[in-house]
Amino acid sequence: MTAELGTCLVHYLQNDVKNVVLILKDIQSMESAAAKKLVSIQQNFYENNASFVICELQKPVEEFLDKNELLELMNVTPTESEASDIVQMEDLERELLGDDPPSPSPLPP
Repeated sequence: MTAELGTCLVHYLQNDVKNVVLILKDIQSMESAAAKKLVSIQQNFYENNASFVICELQKPVEEFLDKNELLELMNVTPTESEASDIVQMEDLERELLGDDPPSPSPLPP
């Protein structure tokens, strides 16, 4: 199922709207391989100028991720609304900064 999850989510990077909010409210447990895959997928999204936010984690899943030091690597919010806000802010940031961060201005002679 972990490989299937990756294939399904990474497919969104080919769409015009690349951002994904993954709602995990119905997930009561998670295997380490799936958690590591989610971290990898999130990194892939950010490398491709897209947002990937996870929301509505159940307490056992959140505790598992925290115990395995993966929670701090993920962009997680308590609610779908907050996840949507994060996506909008990141879109705005990408728009303002462009694909590459601005170069520093040269110093005057």
